[in-house]
Amino acid sequence: MGVNSLGYVCLNVSKMDEWCKLLERVFGMEPRPRNGSTAIDYRMDSHHHRLSLYPSAADGIAAVGWEVSSEERLDELSVALKEQGLDVVAGSPELCRERKVQKLYSYTCPVTQADSDIYYGPLVTNVAFTPTRGISGYKTDHQGLGHIVFWVKDLAEAVKFYENIMGFGVSDYIAWDVHDAVFLHCNSRHHTLALMQDGPGPAGAVMHIMLEANSLDDVGSGYDIVRDLGIPVMLDPGKHSNDHMQSFYLETPSGFWIEYGYGGREIGPDWEIKSYDQPMLWGHRPVSA
Repeated sequence: MGVNSLGYVCLNVSKMDEWCKLLERVFGMEPRPRNGSTAIDYRMDSHHHRLSLYPSAADGIAAVGWEVSSEERLDELSVALKEQGLDVVAGSPELCRERKVQKLYSYTCPVTQADSDIYYGPLVTNVAFTPTRGISGYKTDHQGLGHIVFWVKDLAEAVKFYENIMGFGVSDYIAWDVHDAVFLHCNSRHHTLALMQDGPGPAGAVMHIMLEANSLDDVGSGYDIVRDLGIPVMLDPGKHSNDHMQSFYLETPSGFWIEYGYGGREIGPDWEIKSYDQPMLWGHRPVSA
């Protein structure tokens, strides 16, 4: 029982035009407008989409979609969530068609307060992903969209929920300044989820989402585009101490960040859990306003 990957993220956004420019011009994602709707899906690999934008007066998470490998395991996980006292709702046929999945359940995460889905059977297509700028693509497949990081009030309880109910394992720990962070995996990606103690966290409780490129050149050229477009850079290029991701961070139009990276380490059978006293080996310095 447990989830296999971060499958998709749906966002309520107040600045749709700015978001579309960011996803297309910086990340090269392929827009897939919906018939009869102002929402837009964005594709980055063989899946129909990984990100969805919904026009809204307020910014926030509309849904975090966790993929499960089978209907049986999906149903088992839904029961485990209900046993935690959560209101777990079976997705209607209309919602499943909107999310492009075979079956899903929706609930509110008790530790992040994020609206969440668990699902199985995502729609994929034989038509090749067509990026909107010259990139080599993204490291996804069984590892999913990337990773997501949340601020939480009770770090110990949050880790307990994601380990015992959602099926994650701890990858490692970082403690620096006033922040404590726990990194968790559900596949070979070093971490699909990270939880950080406290913090205001704009757009709900999310701190950042990470997208991993297939090429360091994609990240470097993306950094140049971000600077040219005047998009706020929050952390300069650097390399993380734990997963060795080479990346930079930008601020999205909704206030939270996106990390654009390359070269993250993977979890293997001989993985050793460690604790680190700083998040970077080099770089990742805050950018002065």
